[in-house]
Amino acid sequence: MAAWSGLYRFSKQEILNAIHFSSHKVCLGTGSAGRVYKAVLPSGQIVAIKHIYKSNTSDTFTREVEGLSRIRHPNLVCLFGCCEEDGEQYLVYEFCSNGNLAQHLLKRNTDLTWDRRVKILRDCAIALKFLHNNPYGCTVHRDIKLTNILLTDTMDPKLSDFGLARMLGMEESKVFTDVRGTLGYMDPEYMSNAKLTSASDVYSFGIVILQILSGRKVIELDIDARDQLTRKAKDVIMAKRPATEFEDPRLNGELDVKDFRSILHIAVLCVANKSNGRPTIDNVLQEIDEAWKNTRTFKVRVVLV
Repeated sequence: MAAWSGLYRFSKQEILNAIHFSSHKVCLGTGSAGRVYKAVLPSGQIVAIKHIYKSNTSDTFTREVEGLSRIRHPNLVCLFGCCEEDGEQYLVYEFCSNGNLAQHLLKRNTDLTWDRRVKILRDCAIALKFLHNNPYGCTVHRDIKLTNILLTDTMDPKLSDFGLARMLGMEESKVFTDVRGTLGYMDPEYMSNAKLTSASDVYSFGIVILQILSGRKVIELDIDARDQLTRKAKDVIMAKRPATEFEDPRLNGELDVKDFRSILHIAVLCVANKSNGRPTIDNVLQEIDEAWKNTRTFKVRVVLV
């Protein structure tokens, strides 16, 4: 398979030896496509190995190998190799020791400060800009969400799970395809007409931004409709409610109010129901990068004082 170029082809025995590095297997997570294990290679390098469910093999395996074997970026999880043997399929990734963003944002006592949240948003936007503008054609991730943003030991984010990714041809701006994604993050226009564009990723990322600003789950069944994530954010932008009602209380007000509002505003534009009302990821990055520069300037000013 030409798409395997640059990837190490592991044998099934190498995979099993790596997964059984201790007395018991360490499962990092389970998704719709497969189960991910912590593993150790003979060199001592820690990796993450995804064992693809047999019912998903042809689709997920091919998409991930084709997608990640030819695109590399510091904010995309790195695919080291793969294995296809005896009807089993495995993918071997770099290991991100701090788990996923949901594990940090949604826990009771989060360690995510304002500047760290802005940095995570900025780096994710950089990764999406790279995907949407890469020289092989626009790659639409199709499943941007908290659990698909992994964090390294230094809390740098990396987009992961390209099992649903779809590459548009160089001359294509859209493609009609089967509707796939995660409820709560899916572009409503794409759900209704199956027309996939880069704007679908922008919508999903807008939801992620709202979550990072508020510290809330994407779907909460036990709250009033006017307090749902997107509705509440739009009310703040329309001055129907104060911004403090949307802030994550665990930040204790330790944020730049102006930057908070500017990021909230771009997020609300991202989650517009119609794709032609959304900004491009380049526009989103520009807004978040400005906030990041302000955060860095503030930190330098504090140190100098």
